[in-house]
Amino acid sequence: MATSSIFHNVVINDPKKAEAFISAIEASIADPYKTEDKPKTKVETDPNKISHIIDMWKKEAAL
Repeated sequence: MATSSIFHNVVINDPKKAEAFISAIEASIADPYKTEDKPKTKVETDPNKISHIIDMWKKEAAL
């Protein structure tokens, strides 16, 4: 996994930089979204649209 290497390669010797790194992690946990726009999800219920989406996936898989 790409993110697993971050736990093995981070070496911080300066206490101020360590505090800044911890603050950045805490801030990202507190608000994981950078913008006001939250991701929107839509549940598709139209059988024709669902069929079309499945057909597109099948074509992609065949390539």
